[in-house]
Amino acid sequence: MNEWLLYTLVCVGAMFAGFIDAVVGGGGLIQVPLLMILFPELSHVQVIASNRFASVAGTSVAAYQYITKIGVDTSVVLVTGTMAAVTSFSGTFVMEMIKPEVFKPLLLCIIIVLAVYTFVKKDFGAVHAVKYTGKQFMFVCAGIGAVIGFYNGFIGPGTGSLLVFAFVSVAGLNFLHASASSKIVNAIADVASLIGFLLNGAVVFKIALPMMGCNMLGAYIGSKAAILKGNVFIRYVFLLVIGILILRLGRDVFFHAPS
Repeated sequence: MNEWLLYTLVCVGAMFAGFIDAVVGGGGLIQVPLLMILFPELSHVQVIASNRFASVAGTSVAAYQYITKIGVDTSVVLVTGTMAAVTSFSGTFVMEMIKPEVFKPLLLCIIIVLAVYTFVKKDFGAVHAVKYTGKQFMFVCAGIGAVIGFYNGFIGPGTGSLLVFAFVSVAGLNFLHASASSKIVNAIADVASLIGFLLNGAVVFKIALPMMGCNMLGAYIGSKAAILKGNVFIRYVFLLVIGILILRLGRDVFFHAPS
């Protein structure tokens, strides 16, 4: 395939991934497979590192838009983000001890239930009604960060979408505020891992840099659309991304594809 066509396709994919990620998370479900298909010569680590380099920039753009237009509770994102960073780091070591094939079938069933619940319950995430206050709310956020962070380190795909679901179902945020908070938590956890990739020289800059620009553009458009159109729009995109995640995990479970 012509090199210019390769870069055009990966940049278009990065822009779409940035859009999806800004709305509800899960951009890596698009960007990582695309890199693997278009650049099969890259190692798994190079793919993840280059994807992370591009997505961190896009996530930061989306986070800025949400902070300035919607506002976020700083203590919530700091507590959740710190716990997510710690358990995500721990999850990478657990991954070496426990085969993902043992965990993924259970996870697939859970996510299918989440998708059905969100689809059937039409008002899910429509109202911003925080269920806890004070220290209790901080403990809940810390728990969300710990569980989703561990998933991020152990399995990975769809972390942002699961974080949004947790903020909505457990903490009582609506979809818009949940998306805003999840962007910042994602950025905190992702920057930590990106530093490691950069130190190891795993980022392929000739691919990652153009992807970064397109991912940022997609994130800007996506965050604007989410803020403008609100909870109903985010709910539909959430269902779309969860559907993609189900297909991805289903492939891994039934065809034993590598993570």
